[in-house]
Amino acid sequence: MSALPVQPEYPTPGKHLVITGSVMLASLIVSLDITIANVALPQMQSSLSASSDQVIWVLTSYLIASAIMTPLSSWLASRFGRKPVMAISVAAFTLASLACGVSNGLTMMVVARIVQGIAGAGLIPLGQATLLDINPPEKQGRAMAVAGLGSMVGPLIGPSLGGWLTDTYTWRWVFLINIPIGILCFVGIWTFLPDVRDRAIGRFDGFGFATVSLFLGLFQLMMDRGQTLDWFDSTEICIEAGMVVLIGFLAVVHILTAKGTFVRLELFTDRNFALGTVISGVVGLVGFATIPLVTVMMQAQLGYTPLHSGIVSLPRGLGSVCGLIVVGALIGRLRAQTLLTIGLAGTAVGLFLYSQISLGTDETPMLYAGFIQGASGGLIIAPLSTLVFSTLPTKFRNEGAAIYSLARNIGSSLGISAIQVLNGRNTAIVSSRLAEGVRPDNPQLALSAPQIDFDAVSSLGAISGQITRQAAMVATNDTMWLGCLLAIASIPLVYLMKGRRTEQAASASTSALMADMH
Repeated sequence: MSALPVQPEYPTPGKHLVITGSVMLASLIVSLDITIANVALPQMQSSLSASSDQVIWVLTSYLIASAIMTPLSSWLASRFGRKPVMAISVAAFTLASLACGVSNGLTMMVVARIVQGIAGAGLIPLGQATLLDINPPEKQGRAMAVAGLGSMVGPLIGPSLGGWLTDTYTWRWVFLINIPIGILCFVGIWTFLPDVRDRAIGRFDGFGFATVSLFLGLFQLMMDRGQTLDWFDSTEICIEAGMVVLIGFLAVVHILTAKGTFVRLELFTDRNFALGTVISGVVGLVGFATIPLVTVMMQAQLGYTPLHSGIVSLPRGLGSVCGLIVVGALIGRLRAQTLLTIGLAGTAVGLFLYSQISLGTDETPMLYAGFIQGASGGLIIAPLSTLVFSTLPTKFRNEGAAIYSLARNIGSSLGISAIQVLNGRNTAIVSSRLAEGVRPDNPQLALSAPQIDFDAVSSLGAISGQITRQAAMVATNDTMWLGCLLAIASIPLVYLMKGRRTEQAASASTSALMADMH
């Protein structure tokens, strides 16, 4: 007689509730810190004595560290156990949040944000894997919905909560609020989480991981500091560029010649995966990298308070929820290409609306633009994942899911830096052109602003401030317009991918994502 299969043991209802709550709290604090700091950037810039280019490192350092560490966190959990890795990650994230909250300089803040990104990188996928383990198959769909709720609520409430904390208390509470949540999460994970590990896991490609990480980090540093140091007129930028080329060369040679590398070239022989990864990077750039620019525009150009800008940003989160609901209803009825096209077109429309805002605009266009962008993002995620993983061989799904996620995060972090460079240069150019017309012999100026006294320092100061605001607004409009064109240009790539009915491909996509969680 054959032995009956051993039924897995699931936790008691009380223990199940505590584990689920702990996992959701971990997802919440990680996803919350992606957006909660946006509205506080101007206050951080003043408090930390940083320039507008430098303070962006508060966002990009977190994103790039999280992107790089996501594949490694999965390997660490398999090798050393999910419970200790998650507990240590939560503890490190909480301590790094404390360091962010008490930072007295930009260097300390950026280092603490890097630690936050490293520690939080694996908490969401490892939490999802935990919920799959503690639920029977018939309840795993609901478990994934619960897991998604934690990661979705963070970006939804982040701007409003960050604005309220900054206005009511200080920007430091944007980070300090993580401490009590982190302590509760740590206790729940350390006390109740079951330990899961894979004794047979293979070797991790340390050299490949190191070269890719250094390449991304140095390229990010070069992008962030290039404009401040006048690019290749600076010795530092030349050294960084040389190191980027050298390390990039080593990484490419390693990928082409070694086996079991961090990035496997076989992945990109799949057309859907290669094109989908490019689109994922574009989505990271136009969908996420533009968010800080909108926040700065509202506070610096339009004069909104952090709370006001947080409230105006709220429709973006609501739109994301609506987009996810709509795509859930349509994903079995429309082709993935159709849904993805609608999402990219909606993203372009949202960016176009932002490009039409002026200094005299009220909140209404921004509310519409934010909602449209959020809803479009919700429409993009599931169809793109379906197309990317529907044709990818099963043996590549773990690595594929990691690289696919990495592309979006890199698009976000490097996109933020590129947008700052572009916006800064455009602001200087427009400001110079506007200043050319501000002179006593200009009849148009005398007619439109007769109160200007060119002999009064206060009058000249007011004119200079107005020129700067106008130039920054025009530069922001141009950047948004460029993002709109980039979103439109990516639509033809969708139709180069092999399409299936979404209900036929959904199971392959789901299997790939669940494999990545484990």
